Amino acid sequence: MGQKAMELTHFNEQGRARMVDVSDKEVTSRTAIARTTVTMYADTLSRIKAGTIGKGDVLAVAQVAGVMAAKNTSNWIPMCHPLPLTGINLAFSDNGENELYIEGTVKTTGKTGVEMEALTAVSAAALTVYDMCKALQKDIVIGPTHLVSKTGGKSGDYKHSSSN
Repeated sequence: MGQKAMELTHFNEQGRARMVDVSDKEVTSRTAIARTTVTMYADTLSRIKAGTIGKGDVLAVAQVAGVMAAKNTSNWIPMCHPLPLTGINLAFSDNGENELYIEGTVKTTGKTGVEMEALTAVSAAALTVYDMCKALQKDIVIGPTHLVSKTGGKSGDYKHSSSN
């Protein structure tokens, strides 16, 4: 087993994946914010904003999909802990042309962070936008997706370099 595997906490002494034991970690308030971009034709974005997509209110459905995804992250990502989330919010904005921005904020009070829940929330919301708009446009692009910031926990606060 290489030195890198020994430094990572998601590997056991045999070098196999494991869910990290957080039993001895301190309970703290934790927040994570993630963001993704969905790039599409200006007309597609206009129709989303006007509510004229045939499948329904795209942003309302994407909002619910993001909340549901955050709540179910541990079922999707094998080594994630199931967490009692205390808050989930998704916000939508755009550049007035062809990019839809989805930002997700997830909160908990616990022993491990909610970065994966925030990233999963915005990813599921973006996939929902794609699903609801694919009849209009199949070449919608999702991404980049990234962690904007996180607070709490042993490793402290983090802010993505583009967020300064």
